[in-house]
Amino acid sequence: MINQTTQQVAVVGAGLGGLAAACTLAARGYQVAVFEQNEWSGGKAAVLNEAGFRFDMGPTILTLPSVLKRIFAEAGRPLEDYLEMVPLDPQWRCIFDDGDILDLVANVDEMYRRINDFSENPAAGHGYRKFLQYSAQLHDLSNRVFFWRSVGSIKDMFRAGELMDFRGLKDMLTLRMGSSVAGTVRSFIPDARVSQLVDHFTQYVGSSPDASPAVLCGIAHMQTQEGIWYPMGGTRAVPVALRKLATDLGVVFYEGEPIEKIQKSAGKVTGVTTRAGRTFACDAVVSNADCVRMHEELLEPTDRTRFLSERKYEPACSGVVLYLGLKERYPQLLHHNFVFSRDPHEEFDAIYNLGVPAPDPTCYICAPAVTEPAVAPAGGEALYILVHTPYLRSGQDWNKMLPEYRQVILDKLKRSAGLTDIEDRIVYESALTPQSIQDRYRVLKGAIYGLASHGKYMGAFKPANRYAAVKGLYMAGGSVHPGPGMPMVMMSGWIAADSLDQDHVVEPVRRDLVSAGR
Repeated sequence: MINQTTQQVAVVGAGLGGLAAACTLAARGYQVAVFEQNEWSGGKAAVLNEAGFRFDMGPTILTLPSVLKRIFAEAGRPLEDYLEMVPLDPQWRCIFDDGDILDLVANVDEMYRRINDFSENPAAGHGYRKFLQYSAQLHDLSNRVFFWRSVGSIKDMFRAGELMDFRGLKDMLTLRMGSSVAGTVRSFIPDARVSQLVDHFTQYVGSSPDASPAVLCGIAHMQTQEGIWYPMGGTRAVPVALRKLATDLGVVFYEGEPIEKIQKSAGKVTGVTTRAGRTFACDAVVSNADCVRMHEELLEPTDRTRFLSERKYEPACSGVVLYLGLKERYPQLLHHNFVFSRDPHEEFDAIYNLGVPAPDPTCYICAPAVTEPAVAPAGGEALYILVHTPYLRSGQDWNKMLPEYRQVILDKLKRSAGLTDIEDRIVYESALTPQSIQDRYRVLKGAIYGLASHGKYMGAFKPANRYAAVKGLYMAGGSVHPGPGMPMVMMSGWIAADSLDQDHVVEPVRRDLVSAGR
């Protein structure tokens, strides 16, 4: 047995969602133990140090810093004491298939001018401005009825009767249910290339703009309002800061201790059992595991059958990540860059409908040495290249597929981004594929972003954080509400912790911290 009587809440998984939940619960006075299968905390926000280069292995773009600040505020601790962040503006460099460049900047008026200078369509800049006004409405709606609460369907967003009053009806119209991201973007912006830029606000959720609901257009205003930030030390610095906060608050970590079973009795959580056969008695569990795999591996078969029968759970896309240590930087690259495909519809059809790698993919490039030179030897670059691919399909052998697709990616960068001698500059190289992502992180079919957000009506809804069928069980992470992306995953942890706190399934021990931290 592991500490049967002193620890009250077990957190399964020390990804960003689990860390956020642990910090929030500890700040509110709960005694918390975190169990992590890997020898490190942070989940996909891992780091690769090789040959003098430092690569963020997973997420590289941090938006909505207010989410992170709220978690630290729970403990009455300034985020700045734990983490240094710098804003990035321009936020992205957009490089189109023909080599044309358009930089995304946060200031709407400046972006309006840039779009009008870039586009041959005189209505493009005005369309972008109108789109962001609509995006702001969706952002406001999300803050009021979608974020910071456990939501699994539209009925969780509105209280009884609200849908029939004026504001509720207006909100429903704002959602444009039945419309897609791609269709909504193009209803505002008449320029195909500017529309392709705006489509990629929704790539944080790893889903096709053609099949995702219009409500996800709210992401654009979230990013332009709060900006894109770089944590010094890389995005790996975020879980490091959260783990330090958790430790300062008394959270106990068991790393290298994978959980084999969530124990329950009479419909209530009673503990967790590790792969080594040790049992930890607790009154509540926050699971940061992929929600489908949690049901397949950690719960009873009856729970799995019920959960899987409720809806279709489609994985989001996966990806190929190339980690390239270059002996010399490329001056034409900013910190964040998108090298766009020649045809977004061809690209998304291949990935999401045909289930094959796109013949001409969009390549996301992170070149962090421009912001933090220490990521590479002097004058060099720790280049991170991500290309979205289908989630892992039967019969796909990425050990055989990677060499050929690597060349497709490099040829694209040579042709469109001017990285003509990239192979000559490589002095270190590593990669992740859908198969290795699945093996490393135990995610559903290698999906990077949890579950797909497909469905023009209900695609934005993920499983709720409060698990109704088992008392004392809560869920966090990119596969549950509010979805993937660094801020949303951390928000999911806060929501899971807050739901547990509201439900009083267990009482906090250190009540002095409850008033001090809130």
